[in-house]
Amino acid sequence: MRFVDEATISVIAGDGGTGVVSFRREKYIQFGGPDGGDGGNGGSVYLVGDHDINTLADFRHVRTYTAQSGIRGGGQKMTGPGGDNLYIPVPIGTLIYDDDIDELIGDITRNEQQIKVAQGGFHGLGNARYKSSINQAPRKCTPGSAGERRNLRLELKVLADVGLLGLPNAGKSTFIRAVSSAKPKVANYPFTTLFPNLGVVRVGINQSFVVADIPGIIEGASEGAGLGIQFLKHLSRTQLLLHIVDLAPFDGSDPVDEARTIINELDNYSHDLAQKPRWLVLNKTDLLDDETIKTRRDDIVQQLNWKGPVYIISALSKTGTETLAFDIMKQLEAYRETDREKLQEQNSSENDPYSKIEIEQEEEQN
Repeated sequence: MRFVDEATISVIAGDGGTGVVSFRREKYIQFGGPDGGDGGNGGSVYLVGDHDINTLADFRHVRTYTAQSGIRGGGQKMTGPGGDNLYIPVPIGTLIYDDDIDELIGDITRNEQQIKVAQGGFHGLGNARYKSSINQAPRKCTPGSAGERRNLRLELKVLADVGLLGLPNAGKSTFIRAVSSAKPKVANYPFTTLFPNLGVVRVGINQSFVVADIPGIIEGASEGAGLGIQFLKHLSRTQLLLHIVDLAPFDGSDPVDEARTIINELDNYSHDLAQKPRWLVLNKTDLLDDETIKTRRDDIVQQLNWKGPVYIISALSKTGTETLAFDIMKQLEAYRETDREKLQEQNSSENDPYSKIEIEQEEEQN
């Protein structure tokens, strides 16, 4: 199935059912009175996370989704049946925008998570509702309200812990094949990767992380050249980036220039993304001797003034990939522990009335 990460759809909630005017007319029952029932509520529209879906391609074929309307009421104070809600499955990682006002409605981040995107109409009232001491025979009823209508823009950003950056043919797909069970296409020509691939890397019992591989980035990508730039948004949710550099480019180009190309394009695309933690991974050591590897490594680190971690691997022979995977797991666990501590501090401060008073006092003084 073709990978699609953006789609625009229309959702229409069901209308509320109309109330009715009715009077009880039975033999031997005098002054039966009004007994018109209410209509049913209209069905609402929900988007639901589904881990079995990984693309928005289905929304290219069906653009309008309508929930069931409520049914009108009946005599004997019978309420009309409500319309069924409509549940639309979407991939995990889908951002939901109101396309008319460009407002974020919600973010689907887990399986079976539900977000209401269109409210069903409220039911109309039957004449039994309007009976009073001064109006014993009301002939008034109300129609149900219309269901909410919205034009939605869906954007898919894959959920991954680690993102891979690099020029075409740098070995990103080979790396993800080496450390996970994912099998992206690999060939000896550029642009074999045409859409993001995800791989789950397992390094121990209950220890795993997700890697995202996107199409290679080329010079001028921030201005629209190539494929990779349109998929860079998929790396925005990652906690760590691996910058994979080919130590032995088949065209004889300089690895330093190739590394700078990625750094420049990343910064031009998004400063926030460029500031994410990034590790340098020098690949294809199986094509070089030890002395050449050391010389090129030192040259790249010096010219780039690289301060972060540097790894030397061969994704093809899996040399160094296991050590890299274990170090990534350690780093991600440290990030997760920091996030848990921040969440605990936040929850404790929210539950502590004295801390709230101190914060309010500080704000007043400032």
